[in-house]
Amino acid sequence: QVHLVESGGGLVQAGGSLRLSCAASGRTFSSYVMGWFRQAPGKEREFVATISWNTISTRYADSVKGRFTISRDNAKNTVYLQMNSLKLEDTAVYYCAASSRGRTAVRGDEYDYWGQGTQVTVSS
Repeated sequence: QVHLVESGGGLVQAGGSLRLSCAASGRTFSSYVMGWFRQAPGKEREFVATISWNTISTRYADSVKGRFTISRDNAKNTVYLQMNSLKLEDTAVYYCAASSRGRTAVRGDEYDYWGQGTQVTVSS
């Protein structure tokens, strides 16, 4: 069992930056692939980024590539999402998720555990 808690969301102007954190409970955090997803009002949840257990492999949605960076610190049981050059369309609830499938994953159904989400609002 893995319990995930996101933090770091808030209100930011377009062009600004935020760093989201996701703290995980459990001693096996380092064995999980971690991912970030988001859901905007009236839209389906979408993949944002994922990182392998050893940080070697990362994948990003085309919409955030070059602006967002996913990282993790296994010693701290935490995964991060650094978001730069934020756009209005980045406004959403951001969720972190953990997958036991051993490879980076972009589909929500490949993840076993989810956090409660943190709101990111980008204003003009």
